[in-house]
Amino acid sequence: MKNIVVESDLISSAIEDIQPLDDDAMELARERQDSLTKPRGSLGRLEELSIQIAGIMGEMPKIDSKAIFTMAGDHGVVDEGVSAYPQEVTGQMVLNFLKGGAAINVLSSEADARSIVVDMGIKSEIEHPELVVNKIGHGTDNMADGAAMSRSDAVKAIESGIEIFNKEHSEKEIDLVGIGDMGIGNTTPSSAIISCFTGKDVEEVTDRGTGIDDEAYRHKIETIEKSIEINKPNSDDPIDVLSKVGGYEIGGMAGVALAAARKNVPVVVDGFISGAAALLAYELQPEIKNYLIASHDSVETGHTATLNHIGVVELVDFDMRLGEGTGAALTMPVIQSACRVLTDMMTFEEARVSDKD
Repeated sequence: MKNIVVESDLISSAIEDIQPLDDDAMELARERQDSLTKPRGSLGRLEELSIQIAGIMGEMPKIDSKAIFTMAGDHGVVDEGVSAYPQEVTGQMVLNFLKGGAAINVLSSEADARSIVVDMGIKSEIEHPELVVNKIGHGTDNMADGAAMSRSDAVKAIESGIEIFNKEHSEKEIDLVGIGDMGIGNTTPSSAIISCFTGKDVEEVTDRGTGIDDEAYRHKIETIEKSIEINKPNSDDPIDVLSKVGGYEIGGMAGVALAAARKNVPVVVDGFISGAAALLAYELQPEIKNYLIASHDSVETGHTATLNHIGVVELVDFDMRLGEGTGAALTMPVIQSACRVLTDMMTFEEARVSDKD
């Protein structure tokens, strides 16, 4: 692990407390999978998932309570014309989440998962009893002109994610958590973060986001390249990268992932932006890789680079690129099913079925 200086006891303790998976629990899960009434390995990734989650939880996995954190924030780089939608859509969509009218509401309801919406840095002010407000600022600064945020605000963003998860987990224990995002323009800082950590050229990890035309797409690439050139983020210092070219909601999602892993809770990563947050968490603590479940392979080209760099493989590929946590919600029932197969199926001995010679 890199010798990273983090000016936060909260973040440092979360990083230090994330442990390797429980080998004994994984071995017991593997032995049970091999004794269930099916040909060994015939359920493929479902078997692998159940063994991974047993290692995370340190026991035979049971998933009763699920939650998806949708973290929202605005971005000053929108001033550069990198998005097809105006900035006020961030706040408007957050209100839509709170009304229950968005895709994440439908899919999280189907998954029987709590939907927790967090204002990490929306430009507008929103008052709603169900909105969690941890506003670091009214949107980041324009990273094409200088740092997106101060280093202290980058630390606060990650700390906020940790604190929010800890609070929700203490009020109602969470067995499976998903991370999602909302923020007009946030594919731009995500591409910058991914380029910094993977070493890929900006063009390789940048796509069209909400659907910009060819001219805007070329300008978006140039804006990211300019931002990296101006700010010179240090890829060996994840906090520096977040502060120079990141977003408040990206830091918040990374904090949720770190806090969840510390509590032995599997983390379901949504798509491109939450992938950038997972990458940030991974750069802070590589051990978190084993706690991550990649829900899907986003259409955004940089997401594949992220998953490859961390070393995880997506569960499905539905050509999705919405964000919000929708991919995480969609795959939560699959993950839960993987655990139920392990715990609820009968073994050959229990069912009195002859095993192969």
